[in-house]
Amino acid sequence: MSRRNNSPPSPPAPLAGRPLRAAAAANPLPGATQRIADAITTAIVERRLMPGTKLAEQPIADIFKVSRTLVRQALNQLSRDRLVTLAPARGAFVAMPSVEEARQVFELRSMIETAMARQLCQSITDAQLAALRAHLHDECEAIARTDVPGRTRLLADFHVLLARQLGNEVLAQTLADLLSRSSLIALMYQSSHSAEHSQAEHGLIVEALQRRDAEAAAALMAQHLASVERNLHLHPRTPDLAEALRPDPG
Repeated sequence: MSRRNNSPPSPPAPLAGRPLRAAAAANPLPGATQRIADAITTAIVERRLMPGTKLAEQPIADIFKVSRTLVRQALNQLSRDRLVTLAPARGAFVAMPSVEEARQVFELRSMIETAMARQLCQSITDAQLAALRAHLHDECEAIARTDVPGRTRLLADFHVLLARQLGNEVLAQTLADLLSRSSLIALMYQSSHSAEHSQAEHGLIVEALQRRDAEAAAALMAQHLASVERNLHLHPRTPDLAEALRPDPG
């Protein structure tokens, strides 16, 4: 995990396809405000902003050449999305999800995404399968060149792509928000979980979708999410005091 970066985010480079955070919210923000909110969200997803990082209004306003009022609107929106915490008299900070919240997020993702995989088997087209295979190829390339921000974004976008292939934009937006929160959780609790392992599991899910095997697709999705959660440090070991303080026999 990289050192905490307390500087505000730079505007992200254009992403391939649609960004992880749903652009068409129910109550869309003004253009500049949405751009700021998307930039902060992308920086979180791509592991460039750590939990607890202070988001000072004036430096962000200077970066985007806008007023602090627009920055404040973006931070308020991200607060409603639970990606930012607003502390009275202290300002805005990247949120720090609790262990219980992390468990709840993965429980909800499992319920949604296993049903999604099962349903997609009934309607997926050859063109959609080709799009998924192209996405898998992009994941492999990002992993091969050790592009950490790129592979992080692509591994998350795989799940949103599945939702969009069902044609349900509300589902896609909901999942995009959960993926953003999952990225925050990973920043705090991720262990040595391998991106290659996640990518391989994505490949197995696509193979099940290609066979139109609904039960296998759902089971593989459940196993994949359980594997990701299992590789988070959600169960920190409480040291035994006697063991910790025992003199070194050497």
